[in-house]
Amino acid sequence: MRVNRVVCIVDCGIVINPEGLEGQAESGIIWGLSAALKGRIDFKQGAAVQQSYSDYDVIRIDDAPQIETYIVNSDNPPGGFGETAVPPIAPAVANAIFAATGQRLRELPLRFEAS
Repeated sequence: MRVNRVVCIVDCGIVINPEGLEGQAESGIIWGLSAALKGRIDFKQGAAVQQSYSDYDVIRIDDAPQIETYIVNSDNPPGGFGETAVPPIAPAVANAIFAATGQRLRELPLRFEAS
């Protein structure tokens, strides 16, 4: 399973640093997409087996989708952004899978059931 393109629209008030906001949005999308597609943590004797990024799979640059980030012009006061892009990517991908296949995936990481 692969995501080829993500479009992100950001509306967080007046933006002080557009490049910083774009980087925050794109890194959040990659982190959330990593959890959605690859983020599995196994436990053995009550402890996590994965101890670092060397054994926890994340999206690498060669697997990263094209990300388009658009900032909404606003006169509202700056509202901050933080990790806002992380939570919505998994349900967005799950809904795209449902639209394409009719199959609902409700557990992370997203995996198709063997038929």
